[in-house]
Amino acid sequence: MISTDEFIELLFKNNVSFFCGVPDSLLKSLNISINEKVNSNKHIITSNEGAAVGLGIGYYLATKKIPAVYMQNSGLGNAYNPLISLADIEVASIPILLLIGWRGEVVNNKQVSDEPQHIKQGQITLKTLNIMDIPHIVLDQNSNNLDKKISDILELALTEKRPVAIVFKKNTFNNKAKINLSSPKNLIRREKAIELIVRNSNKNSIFVSTTGMISRELYEIREQLDMSHDTDFLTVGGMGHASQIALGIANELPNHKVFCLDGDGAILMHMGGLAECSRVPNMIHVILNNGAHDSVGGQPTRGFDIDLSKIADGFGYKKFICVKDELSVTDEIRLANKYIGSYFLEIKCMRGNRDNLGRPSLKPSENALNLNKFIESIKYEQ
Repeated sequence: MISTDEFIELLFKNNVSFFCGVPDSLLKSLNISINEKVNSNKHIITSNEGAAVGLGIGYYLATKKIPAVYMQNSGLGNAYNPLISLADIEVASIPILLLIGWRGEVVNNKQVSDEPQHIKQGQITLKTLNIMDIPHIVLDQNSNNLDKKISDILELALTEKRPVAIVFKKNTFNNKAKINLSSPKNLIRREKAIELIVRNSNKNSIFVSTTGMISRELYEIREQLDMSHDTDFLTVGGMGHASQIALGIANELPNHKVFCLDGDGAILMHMGGLAECSRVPNMIHVILNNGAHDSVGGQPTRGFDIDLSKIADGFGYKKFICVKDELSVTDEIRLANKYIGSYFLEIKCMRGNRDNLGRPSLKPSENALNLNKFIESIKYEQ
């Protein structure tokens, strides 16, 4: 395996000292090393990948130095616009080094087993870079001559003033311990908060849960309580879009309560969507805020630094409140069940999850079909 410390030192050697992006599970060890070796003003965790590209463009304009922008390959969708319409060699011509974790990678024309949301993206990652005309190299745990490979790709970026990429296969880097971010005292566990929401919501309320641990915990809670999954949509991919999915459902079912279980990283990624969520009276928007990207290694978000209730107020939610204990969660959900108007509930949670947390056995296509059938039955009853 490649040493993350060695890799970063090689970037330093080639005059790359600024890092930004969205954390990725395959690059978890690299993210940890960046936190350890790079000054905080030279490492910024951004809300989404497109924002990271924009930040990198600004950095280059101010310094004439190449920025390193890291992301999971799923984030190429968010980054596509600024890469093509701004950084591209035919537009502003900005050199950027993309560091991309390759989920669902293809090896010798065969795809590595991965979660459903990564399958198609894994198949098209290199094709996408080719279509965008972004030169790239692929590294794995057996890659050698790193110094030359890195210097060559960076020289190409500088000489031709264009984005370039390094794509990393699974297990490329040596493992490092998870980032140790302690939580403020007396906060509720996220899984317990979800359980209380489920137990105290109206029967047959619809749930849309965001990417990562929140969807996994909702699924397991339904299993533990011997409850149906037919009322839930698990947003296993498309981070940041759960609120708009919930909005789409709520808008079509005005007499039915729709819960959106969102995360702090997810809501920050596409916060503009709150402007529309705030206008529907039957949507209960729950933000399970633990100030971290739990699903990809525990890297910090700005969740604990921002007053989300004030933001909700500014966007026009009728009711907005922040709680952090079991009793308050229970009370607020019972109130929300009866409240007519958009409801924004931020729950400050502890970081982390239990080690034996499973994954949904239900396929996303089956999940969508079952919810669709349930909604049809509701419309028939109404």
